[in-house]
Amino acid sequence: MSYLAVTVVGHDRPGIIAQAAEVLASVGMNLEDSSMTLLRGHFAMTLICAGTVPVAEVEAALSPLVVDALTVTVREIEEEDEQPALGDPYLVTVHGADRLGIVARLAGVIAAAGGNITDLTTRLVGDLYVLIAEVDVPTGTDVEALEATISRVATELGVEAGLRPVERDDL
Repeated sequence: MSYLAVTVVGHDRPGIIAQAAEVLASVGMNLEDSSMTLLRGHFAMTLICAGTVPVAEVEAALSPLVVDALTVTVREIEEEDEQPALGDPYLVTVHGADRLGIVARLAGVIAAAGGNITDLTTRLVGDLYVLIAEVDVPTGTDVEALEATISRVATELGVEAGLRPVERDDL
């Protein structure tokens, strides 16, 4: 059994997911994990698939997607055990005027506290920038101090930010 990471990026159109999933199933690759989104009219998808099909064969099977002006990459990855959560789940939200460095600064604060960002979404709508991040915070972390640091950095950036605990079932 091997594991492949497949990425597909390009201008969005209906049917990309259906076509890619059908191709992978037809060659015997099981779709295990996926993330798909639209980014300013561009489709972006990352898949983790399991099977016994060589990379070159999967690339060849996915080649019709490339003809449709999509960029497709396939690479083998090592099997890893599912990582247990680092600690307690939190949700970081940010909104305000867009400016350079929002993600870098806030991700740095989270990393400095030992937190791990497990999912991150940002959107720019007009001048409004919105960030939503799922974060595992190590058990025993001074969450009030982390929240104060996030709030201080957000103020420096001219945005509003919040940190709140969530149940894993909510994510």
